[in-house]
Amino acid sequence: MTKAALELSDVRFSWPGKGGFALTCPTFALGQGESVLLLGESGSGKSTLLSLICGIVAADQGEVQVSGTDLGKLRVGARDRFRAENIGVIFQQFNLLPYGRVADNILLPLRFSPERRKRVGDSSAEAARLCADLGLPDGVMNTPAGRLSVGQQQRVAVARALIGRPPLIVADEPTSALDAATQDTFLELLFRQTREAGSAVLMVSHDERLGDRFDRVIRLEDIVKTERAAA
Repeated sequence: MTKAALELSDVRFSWPGKGGFALTCPTFALGQGESVLLLGESGSGKSTLLSLICGIVAADQGEVQVSGTDLGKLRVGARDRFRAENIGVIFQQFNLLPYGRVADNILLPLRFSPERRKRVGDSSAEAARLCADLGLPDGVMNTPAGRLSVGQQQRVAVARALIGRPPLIVADEPTSALDAATQDTFLELLFRQTREAGSAVLMVSHDERLGDRFDRVIRLEDIVKTERAAA
């Protein structure tokens, strides 16, 4: 039986202290190579859910499995290593090193990911291929990331997430600052690369217009419940 890229079962997590909240997710699964758009507004628990999926925090109960590995059974350091090997993250603000070259930014995950390095082979050649396939200009590899346009920085962030073919790509509002035409171009480039790599995509957004590009569209409130702590 093929393992799912992501499975959550009977998950519960609570932030401690006053003003915190509890999140529960009875069940959710993402198949290998599948793309899912998760629609959720600010304050709906999406950041906590992504933190659980990426192993930044551990569930209080239940299971969060990525490619068949239960993250709750790993210690903090092991979760960090597992995330580096198996999950590519595209952040809303890109989180590039502005003074680092484009090549340095793309190759950064491989410094922490021996298995991803093995899957790449010639890492510089792979980074250059991703840049070309994502429509970045010739010679961009040696350009400091901070000198690029927003759209170019976004493509570098995608290349960084994809390098080494991680089985799961998690994208947090990566199109929020883009107009409709640029959003469409970005998604076409993203899906072309993830199809080639066989990676599953979980994108969180508040923009319902993106839904037609995904295999499934799910509203966060349909799979996650939150409960605010008393002040």
